[in-house]
Amino acid sequence: MENECGAKLIGNNGLSPRSSVSNGGPDGTVDVLKDLKKANDLIEVIGGFSGFRKTQSKECLNLVRRLKMLAPLLEEIRDLYDMVPAEGLSSHIGQLKEALLLAKRLLKNCHNGSKIYLAFDNEAVMARFHAVYDKLKEALDGIPYDELGVSVELKEQVELMSTQLKRAKCRKDTQDMELAMDMMVVFSKNDERNADPVILGRLANKLELHKIADLEAETEAIQKLVQRRCVSNSESLQQIMELLCKFKKIAGMENNVASGAAPVVLKRLQRCRSTLIPHEFLCPISLEVMTDPVIVATGQTYDRDSIQTWLNSNHQTCPKTGQTLEHLSLAPNYALKNLILQWCQKHDYELPKKEVGSGFGDTPPDLAREISSLVHNLSSSQLDVQKEAIIKIRVLSKENPENRVWIANSGVIPPLVKLLSYPDLNFQEHTVTALLNLSIDDANKRLIAREGAIPAIIEILQHGTEEAKENSAAALFSLSMLDENKVLIGTLKGIPPLVALLRDGTIRGKKDAATALFNLSMNQANKSRAIKAGIIQPLLFLLQDKNLGMVDEALSILLLLASHPEGRTEIGRNSFIEILVNIIIDGTPKNKECATSLLLELGRNNSPSILVALQFGVYEHLVELTRCGTSRAQRKASSLLQYMSKCEHIP
Repeated sequence: MENECGAKLIGNNGLSPRSSVSNGGPDGTVDVLKDLKKANDLIEVIGGFSGFRKTQSKECLNLVRRLKMLAPLLEEIRDLYDMVPAEGLSSHIGQLKEALLLAKRLLKNCHNGSKIYLAFDNEAVMARFHAVYDKLKEALDGIPYDELGVSVELKEQVELMSTQLKRAKCRKDTQDMELAMDMMVVFSKNDERNADPVILGRLANKLELHKIADLEAETEAIQKLVQRRCVSNSESLQQIMELLCKFKKIAGMENNVASGAAPVVLKRLQRCRSTLIPHEFLCPISLEVMTDPVIVATGQTYDRDSIQTWLNSNHQTCPKTGQTLEHLSLAPNYALKNLILQWCQKHDYELPKKEVGSGFGDTPPDLAREISSLVHNLSSSQLDVQKEAIIKIRVLSKENPENRVWIANSGVIPPLVKLLSYPDLNFQEHTVTALLNLSIDDANKRLIAREGAIPAIIEILQHGTEEAKENSAAALFSLSMLDENKVLIGTLKGIPPLVALLRDGTIRGKKDAATALFNLSMNQANKSRAIKAGIIQPLLFLLQDKNLGMVDEALSILLLLASHPEGRTEIGRNSFIEILVNIIIDGTPKNKECATSLLLELGRNNSPSILVALQFGVYEHLVELTRCGTSRAQRKASSLLQYMSKCEHIP
């Protein structure tokens, strides 16, 4: 049974009730034919769905593709059933119809629902997909194909689909990891980066909530969540609304979400005109409409001023692809320029006027001169002049996102990376912090790593001042947002010093190290490196010392490590299980949720962990969680109780 939002309503044991299917007459013929027609109609409707929310797009498209493959099977069954009615077919076709109804509601929700809510509650959405897979597989496996005389080709197709459904059910959630990390940061009350405009901007782009029309649609979707009370946890709903308000603030829209009133009115459309401009008209470097688009050797198009500034700064790569340019010639893109001019004329849009001779594209002339002077001073023979330039770059790169782009385009990163190795500790501290600030811009991450900064940052992480160690850990986290950098940091032995900082650092140092280790541990090889570096004991200490306020961070890392055999062995010890049980008993709602998730992961791969947890008295508290926990805790507790029901020692 489902509510109006499509959220499954389940009992305390986590299982949805089986529904009965009426047979109509003695042989169920009437109902079977009706259900077959209804199933065909549902498949036709489902086949028309497209444009799903990005967070579940792949899963939705796979489900639609599989369901469309059922149409020929149902047609053949209908034809055969007219001639040879098969015993017991009625219940299986009715079950198939119910599965298709669930699939339709789920796909409709992923098509029209709140993008923020679907990303926030991704795990619950995936659980609904798995429930659909189970119902489909059960219905398809029960159909008497031989008795009906279904063709061999269709039987083979059904067998293939059944295998695919089983594989999809066993597959773990595949949410974009950077998206998951950004969601975790912006929804964290204790993380000072939860209002970082760079992270918010990146998240808005990933959720496709940076255009006015999309924000208006999202507002209506969240209003429906509020009106229909689809989110049982009021705190979660408040967080969702606050994030939407932040997105709208960036776009200059009124922040009226939960009042239930009509869609919000734009504050000033002119402030967001850029969101209406076709994406292909924007320069990848300046993000402004291109006035003179040119093509580089890789085939990418940039505005002439922006790419020329990049090349003048001794870069020989394509900013967008990172490929080395075979030549530095720029070919005018006349076709695109004509399209831009036609669009501007049609929409009465005035192209931006560039500053002449500034040397930095749209950089303010005074700032351009200042940056140029700072780059020059980095090469000074006087230590004080160099240090002053680094401090100024550190300050400028902290102030706003545009500065990070302008400073990087000036060619400042290569000399900064070289200065990381200067023996003065205070000098290193300012340099690594400047690079940390610059690395917040996605385009700079790859450039900093390519210039060879990671080994020097790891060295400072080991031997620098306390603040330098903290900022080095934060820099490694920022750089590790790129998958290739995750691998690079791991192979360059960056994990052991992060584990050491997690163990011995200041509170801020521990937090920076934990964030970096969480991100790095998304790579399977890095999980083994972290375990060998002794990460488990510091995490155990974080669980025990609640004054540090890092229980959730520790549990999140442990949940990643629990997918590795070595990690499960370490975490599955009795002392660890007792701590997890105590957290489930006495922790905050979020603590309980994370601890239950970890215990479930251990239980799936290591049944003794469940028995130990039972001995420590976890059972009744899991039952309580199914009633009073967060929505995720309720699901995890229900699943864990199902595993426990297979054991012989339930209290």
